Amino acid sequence: MPRLLHLLRSAALLALAGLLVLPVLAVFSAWWPGTPGGAEAGAILREMAATVLPRYAGTTLWLALWVGLGAAVVGTATAAAVTLFDFRGRRTLEWMLLLPLAMPAYVTAYAYTDFLQFSGPLQVGLRTHFGLEGRLLPEVRSLGGAVWVFIFSLYPYVYLLARTALSERAPQLMEAARLLGAPLPRRIRAVALPLARPAVAAGVALVLMETLADFGVASYFGIQTFTTGIYKAWLAMDNRWAAAQLATMLLLLVVVLLQLEHRAQRRMRFATQGVGRASSAEAQPLRLRGCWGVLALVLCALPVLMGFVAPVAFMLRPLAADWSVLPWDRFVEWAWHSVRLGAITAALAVGVALALAFAVRRRPDALTRGVVQLASLGYAVPGAVIVVGLLLPVGWLQAALPHWGLAALVTSTAVGIVWAYLVRFAAVALQSVQSGYARIPRSLDDSARMLGMGPGALLARVHWPLLRRSTAAAALLVFVDVMKELPATMVLRPFNSDTLAVVAYQLARDERLGEAALPSLALVAVGLVPVILLSRTLRSRA
Repeated sequence: MPRLLHLLRSAALLALAGLLVLPVLAVFSAWWPGTPGGAEAGAILREMAATVLPRYAGTTLWLALWVGLGAAVVGTATAAAVTLFDFRGRRTLEWMLLLPLAMPAYVTAYAYTDFLQFSGPLQVGLRTHFGLEGRLLPEVRSLGGAVWVFIFSLYPYVYLLARTALSERAPQLMEAARLLGAPLPRRIRAVALPLARPAVAAGVALVLMETLADFGVASYFGIQTFTTGIYKAWLAMDNRWAAAQLATMLLLLVVVLLQLEHRAQRRMRFATQGVGRASSAEAQPLRLRGCWGVLALVLCALPVLMGFVAPVAFMLRPLAADWSVLPWDRFVEWAWHSVRLGAITAALAVGVALALAFAVRRRPDALTRGVVQLASLGYAVPGAVIVVGLLLPVGWLQAALPHWGLAALVTSTAVGIVWAYLVRFAAVALQSVQSGYARIPRSLDDSARMLGMGPGALLARVHWPLLRRSTAAAALLVFVDVMKELPATMVLRPFNSDTLAVVAYQLARDERLGEAALPSLALVAVGLVPVILLSRTLRSRA
């Protein structure tokens, strides 16, 4: 009987792993010689290499280069300012610098386009007031505009990690360097920045993964990146094998960035060993006064202004101008579709996370650890790759079993889109639940077994009461991510089930930016919830 239970457990874990990893692995079938795509791989690749591939690769690399550099500069500078110095408004700016996390990058793109475009209020006002003609500002829908949007939308990843690293280690070492006679510029250059370097590298890797996974900004600005190329190959050219091959190239770039992020995280853990917080109690931030205090204030306030305050103000303008043109009658329907998909996915993701985390807790063998690692890969995979990887095997099954209607089950119902969400966001719930398990001593498990509790009673009566906060946080994070997700939702959503993210994109694409403000602001409001909770957590640890 124990052997049978072990086999059933292993089969269940393997089935769950297959469910979560199948869309990721399926894209590589485009190169397999036994498939139609594999047989045509050489011809398709040569055709793309001669036409679109250089443009996709060049644009993607330039975008990643400038966004990574800009996010590193902005995130590190602001983290150093609020950690190493004390100035008027620092306490407020510490948490306000996290606000751009609540803004989806594509929403920021809509807001800036509405305000800065040729027919926008800024250029119209300048032409009217000064009697000028023609275009007065650079075109916002460009590579430079996308770089601007991504930098001020994603720099909080670098800021958060760099701030944590500096607050844990820099104060006491900066104080020691001061006692040894090192001037302030040298203390920053030789002590603080080297300590923050692994955290900055990890943050930049996260920024680049988000940039590579983006579809909304690149598509709306007309930038030819790998992500937009995947959708163009699948939907416009009706060539699933070309889309799969582009998806594999994008996935390889993400794998490289993921390895760099893991290396940076290991360096961060190594650097924190042996460094306590008690010794930093006497090391206080350097007080800035006069023009230096104003400069630090402006340095920290500018990213908040560009990444959150200005886009929200730009979107509020059409709401204040004329409320009657807004689609209030459809808004409730769009919000309900978003909330329904978010709630279903959050519940399933938390269930998967609890099952995997409990399995590792009970029996941390190689199979269980491998399944957990596979489940954790999905969050780094762009939504475009998941869509291609999900639709390819569905097409094979439909061709093999035409009377079963499997394609309609996945593409015409919520099954397909929830499956894609689970592949992408189950890792978010798993990380939160595992962090909750890390705080539960194993002695409780031993005591429960000595009292005769089985696995079900152990989970329900011992673990669950201690995991409620972690599972609630996991459900909230998954819910918010699903609400903001755009690429997979656009392709896999059921008919007449538009979400707030999809509607905002469609209205903005149709130049109905005023109407796009309402669903966009709703997404921002939802995104503010985890940001507020995160800022409260950071303040309580300070």
